[in-house]
Amino acid sequence: METIAFKNKVAIVTGAGEGIGKEYALDLAQRGAAVVVNDIGRQPDKKRTADLVAAQIKDAGGQAVASFDTVATMAGGRNIVDTAMDHFGKVDILINNAGILRDRSFMKMTEQEWDDVIAVHLKGAFCVTQPAVKIMKENNYGRIVFTASSSGMYGNFGQSNYGAAKMGVIGIMNTLKLETARYNIKINTVAPNASTGMTQGVFPDEVAKRIKPEFNTPIVTFLCSDEIRESGMIFTMSAGWFARSVMVSGKGVCIGDTKRPIKAEEIRDKFDQVKSLEAAHPYEHCGQIYSLGRPLTGR
Repeated sequence: METIAFKNKVAIVTGAGEGIGKEYALDLAQRGAAVVVNDIGRQPDKKRTADLVAAQIKDAGGQAVASFDTVATMAGGRNIVDTAMDHFGKVDILINNAGILRDRSFMKMTEQEWDDVIAVHLKGAFCVTQPAVKIMKENNYGRIVFTASSSGMYGNFGQSNYGAAKMGVIGIMNTLKLETARYNIKINTVAPNASTGMTQGVFPDEVAKRIKPEFNTPIVTFLCSDEIRESGMIFTMSAGWFARSVMVSGKGVCIGDTKRPIKAEEIRDKFDQVKSLEAAHPYEHCGQIYSLGRPLTGR
């Protein structure tokens, strides 16, 4: 088996002080990448988690530097990218992994709880990715991994803020993959599942034992490699199970002739066809779906 290696590659991993992000950073470093370990967290003894992970990498003979900037501001995002440029001279790989939880049912959620989660997950993905992409375009190379969640794709009680942010991240990917395709920048999204400090108490003990953070690492490492050719895909994983997830459109039904009005009663009478997922089909981008009100596939 030929080893996937990252010699002479520079990676940024946000939220890499513990949990899933730490596993990403360690694996990339072990395979030869120079890693910016970004995290604002501290341990109970006040030691910075990013410092500890960076030290672990260097003790093992790798290259790493700690970054303590927040992803939730443009200044923080630029500083994270500048850290990579100042120490290693470029940015090849970006894993947007930083995250927080502020779980509460929708009717009891506060504005602050909503804003905090959106700021880290959704705005944070923008704030770090934009300056990173500028560097990647100049070098005509880049690998970006965003982090979504099944909470957004399928829902989870008490996580409307988290789910909304994670679906927004998918929206960023869907557009950015088109805007960067000509620059050899491959962008994909993962929806990991793991028992970490952030999810403590969320999973039953028996489940938590099976969903170790390191089980998410292999597919992310591959998505960051030279070998990856796919872009704009979503991959879901848990406990060693890996699968692609997609949004699809059903066959549907065409009503009217694009000239006359369409009545709600016509929708009612054909609603079984409208909602059916028979012959469901994924699309690369919205331009494939409609042309003058008719699906381009001729359906």
